[in-house]
Order: sequence, then C-alpha cells, then structure tokens
Amino acid sequence: MPEMSADDVIEFLGWMEYLDITVWIVGGWGVDALLGVQSRAHDDLDIVIQRKDTAVACRVLEENGFTDVPRPDTSTWNFVLGDSIGREIDFHVVVFDENGNGLYGAPGKEIVFPPLGSLYNSGEIAGHKVSCLTPEYTVKDHTGYKPREKDYHDVSLLCRKYNLAVPEEYRDKNASS
Repeated sequence: MPEMSADDVIEFLGWMEYLDITVWIVGGWGVDALLGVQSRAHDDLDIVIQRKDTAVACRVLEENGFTDVPRPDTSTWNFVLGDSIGREIDFHVVVFDENGNGLYGAPGKEIVFPPLGSLYNSGEIAGHKVSCLTPEYTVKDHTGYKPREKDYHDVSLLCRKYNLAVPEEYRDKNASS
C-alpha cells in the first residue's frame, strides 16, 4: 500500500513555504505532529488550506506530477491530488470569517471548521515545525462517527500525552486495551 512518508510531507511543506502559503496539517499526520513522532504509517496527508491559496498550491503539485484523484465526495472544498507512486494530498479548503473561524463547505451551508483558536498550535514532523490543530480540537474532530482502529490509536495517544478526557465513543475500546 502506498505511504505518505515524513520526507514526503516535508517536501510538500517546502513547496508551500517557498510560495508563502500556510497550510495546517490535520488527520493522522496532524496527530503525529502533535505527538512529535510518527506513530503509524499514513496513506495520505490531510491539510487545511485557505481558498485564496488553493489554485497556486494545486498548480505546484501538478507541476510535480500530481493529478486529481476522483472520489464520490469530491467538491471544491474537499478534494484529493495524487501522484503516480500513490502519494496523496487531501485538501480541506476554508475561508476565514470576520471572527477568525474557518468556514468549510458549500457556500451558504458552511460549517465552522476549524473554529477560532484551534489552528494556531505548532507540532513537529521529522524535526520540522509544522502548523496543525490544537490537541483538544484534534480529539474533538475524531468524534461524531464510528471510530476505526487508527482513530482509537490516535485518540488514545493524544489523550495520554496531553492529559485529555477520552471521548465517550472511545472509552469501551480503551478499557479493553
């Protein structure tokens, strides 16, 4: 199975830094950024990016061999670009409102993701500082759906490291682990 390695993440972030584009690492790599160590393999890199930066970021990826990866849930605010060796970048496109909340979704039907103050925590991947979500919001973002094995893994490690309450839907699995 293809893997998005720490070196791949750092390479992508280098492209974005060169272009002065801020991205926030979320998902599995966001968890590992908060942990400061890679705790499991990742098949993609999830990012939050501002809509104003999306076209330039996509152009750079396309220049480096990435193309659209069609999915049933593809939209202008959530899509994936991948390359021929299986590396994938999962875009979560936001617009910040006047209060600093990220608005994610169809115009007029947006949800607040991420809320004010949840994007400014910094983590570390392979010795490089990266922007990601706060530990509290990362755990909250792992709720509201049926957890997968990797979700149990991620939430358990974050709650342990940051002394956070384990969400209710994760308690039964943690009690038996």
